[in-house]
Amino acid sequence: MSLSEAVAIPKVIADKVRSLSADLESYVVEKLLHELKLDPNDEARVHFELAEKYFREGSELVDKDSAQASEKLYKAAEEVVKALAYNLGLTEVLGRDRERGRWTVTDLEVVAREAARRIDEEIYIGWDRANYLHVWGFHEGKLDKEAVKERLPYIERMIKILREASQKRPPGNP
Repeated sequence: MSLSEAVAIPKVIADKVRSLSADLESYVVEKLLHELKLDPNDEARVHFELAEKYFREGSELVDKDSAQASEKLYKAAEEVVKALAYNLGLTEVLGRDRERGRWTVTDLEVVAREAARRIDEEIYIGWDRANYLHVWGFHEGKLDKEAVKERLPYIERMIKILREASQKRPPGNP
């Protein structure tokens, strides 16, 4: 993994982003990706690296804070789905994302279904489990660590499938 560079964000900006119910790190990364217009393979790689990072963080939090673990695991699944949009060349969804400057759950759902159809049904099953974590584990705070642990392998499988799909893709092919 090659994540690097910590950046200090002024508090007034961080507070404003959070007031939009957005994750600060995701918000900054999405804005940078939108502005930089990277090659699709590089954008997919960025989302893959974030998926691994969020999965690792979520796994480490399961026994300490099930709500935060739920959110990190959801973010890992979300990043897998975003990477798959690039891998599958889903230009219509990617165009909407670029135009809006952000992803919607509707578009993530479209990508997850298409990835299930074209790659492996486990993608959609994992996405479904991740959404459950996001709503019931993070937002509602109703899941204990055992409920989160039960869903963790599904998110891990999504990352494994993405890794395998990325390795099979010919160089230069989004």
